[in-house]
Amino acid sequence: MVITSTARTTVFDIDGTLCFDGRTIDRRILAAIEACERAGHQLVFASARPVRDLLPVLDGAFPTATLIGGNGSLVSVDGQVRARAAFDAGDLGKLLVEADRFRAGYLADGPWDYAYTGPADHPILGRVDQGRLARRVDLTELIAVVKFLVVDATDMAALAEAGRALGMTVNHHLDEAIIDFAPGTTNKWEALSSLGIDQYNAFGNDINDFDLLLNAQHSVRVGTHPGLDDVAHVTAAPDPEAVAAEITRLCRSGAC
Repeated sequence: MVITSTARTTVFDIDGTLCFDGRTIDRRILAAIEACERAGHQLVFASARPVRDLLPVLDGAFPTATLIGGNGSLVSVDGQVRARAAFDAGDLGKLLVEADRFRAGYLADGPWDYAYTGPADHPILGRVDQGRLARRVDLTELIAVVKFLVVDATDMAALAEAGRALGMTVNHHLDEAIIDFAPGTTNKWEALSSLGIDQYNAFGNDINDFDLLLNAQHSVRVGTHPGLDDVAHVTAAPDPEAVAAEITRLCRSGAC
């Protein structure tokens, strides 16, 4: 799938950028994005969530938007979801050895279904399959693993380093105490480029948005993550009113 690149493309991360409760997007933000769409902007939503878990948050809004899930391992164009990156069997096996060494509990996502071995009361479960669209299965039943999220382990930092040593993309989210593993060099920006989009503006809030913001014509950081200091052109407070105002300002400015 390739999309004709346009200078009027705006890319939005979801959690911590548009969504602040893990479940919904404030109506003020939705209205600002709708205004951009009416003005001719191509919309892309790029998230660490798999596409399955993006859909309930968007709740039917922006049905023609392109979706990037799993930090770049999944894409959905015109409603067609495909895995564009997955762990090969050898690498996944090595990661599972390390996970077992550190007694890790994890969420493993396939292109649609998922496997989970973490604590039954972990907050991540509140964001998994909210729309009841998938099945929770054994890891061996997944046709491919596109994302591997560790939710607890005896030594999270050591496990993150082990994943990096295996050549994987690793995002260790210290604030949430989770580690996000993706195959190879997969990230949101790399997925966006594979779709033929190289001119765009972007909103993001976390370290997994680094390359997305770095390569944007105009980048907006929501919140104050220090890892984004050098790539954000503008910083917006992490609340719906401020984010909606920044979306409106960007779209009216003609910058995108």
